[in-house]
Amino acid sequence: MKAVVFDASIPKYLTTMVLGAIHKDLYHSPLSCIALKEIDAPALPSEDWVKIKTLYGGICGSDLNMILLHDSPSTSPFVSFPFVIGHENLGIIVEKGKNVKGFDIGDRVVADPLLSCDTRQVSQPCTNCEKGNYSLCENITKPPVAPGISIGFCRDTGGSWGEYYVAHQSHLYKVPDHVTNEEAVMIDPICSALHPVMNNFPGDNEKVLVVGSGVIGLLVIGCIRALGSKCDITVMAKYPFQGKIAQKMGADRIIYTRNTDYYDEFKKITNGELYQPILGKRFMLGGFDKVFDCVGSSSSIDESLKFTRARGTMILVGLASYPKKVDWTPVWFKELKVTGSMYYSTELYQDGKTEKAYKIALNFLRDRKLDVRNMVTHIFRIDDYRQGIRTAIDKKNNECLKVAFKF
Repeated sequence: MKAVVFDASIPKYLTTMVLGAIHKDLYHSPLSCIALKEIDAPALPSEDWVKIKTLYGGICGSDLNMILLHDSPSTSPFVSFPFVIGHENLGIIVEKGKNVKGFDIGDRVVADPLLSCDTRQVSQPCTNCEKGNYSLCENITKPPVAPGISIGFCRDTGGSWGEYYVAHQSHLYKVPDHVTNEEAVMIDPICSALHPVMNNFPGDNEKVLVVGSGVIGLLVIGCIRALGSKCDITVMAKYPFQGKIAQKMGADRIIYTRNTDYYDEFKKITNGELYQPILGKRFMLGGFDKVFDCVGSSSSIDESLKFTRARGTMILVGLASYPKKVDWTPVWFKELKVTGSMYYSTELYQDGKTEKAYKIALNFLRDRKLDVRNMVTHIFRIDDYRQGIRTAIDKKNNECLKVAFKF
């Protein structure tokens, strides 16, 4: 089968670092860690798994971070090289094990890609999986499949940037007939936004700041509204096309970060006060009750901490590895709560009810509580994977939200 494979052997990793420093396109050149190859389709690890023929595979921000070598090497023990990229998935079941119940050949499905205790059939699940927090599984290196956080990072499962991948029956979800392929491939990013929102659900009277208007930032807004919060939402965006979508998703106002003194804007919105230190950026007392940082850069983290009110919460949704020049003073000076977000899991509603994130996201689409019909802005064949990557990186010139590969 055709598949885009990532292999971070030390020679390739070092070569990619050198080439990428010359030009960004060389991060995905034929000499880099990533290549389109003909490989064998993955086999079923056990009779509890199915093989899926890919319909769509999305490009996630985490995939771009990996390709551009922005990820910390500290996570390398939790993947297995070489692997087929792609955890945002949609496909058709073409083979199933003898123990698979409730699914048939020909079913259109999405697979929660996490390779936690249930998929690895661990006899004694870890503490996190027992509590439903399977995104924090402590057994992601255990057999019967090779180490891997999820499909798309494991050499035995394949990924959605290939023609076939395999998934455990416990992580499969049938897609309702009236949900389109383009909507269904958005299930995974919806869940990535849903998880931090449900873990840090804003009350109706709170003021919320969403930093970043990429796909996840926009979906954070959408999930807040789909779950019923009437909180006041301010969104930081770079480009007008992002701002238009943010308004449709339910933002109360858009602050464009270019040519705008957004510090003064935030002072007015939150009734806070700004103070100028001897050196550096202004410091805010007051601020937003909750700040969702959906960027994860050094500057976004630094400012997100500044814009959070005393004893407020800053949620790091964007992937950060080595933030530099972040002033952590607000954490102790304002006694902030700083938390992160890892994939998704069993989510807790305000009334105490629990539900898996993939099920909630599918219900949102089924019931039209969340409109993602125009979020897949670019579609490519896998042979054009380099153009797909370039498009996903250059959001401004391409007015790009979600890029997907179609098989």
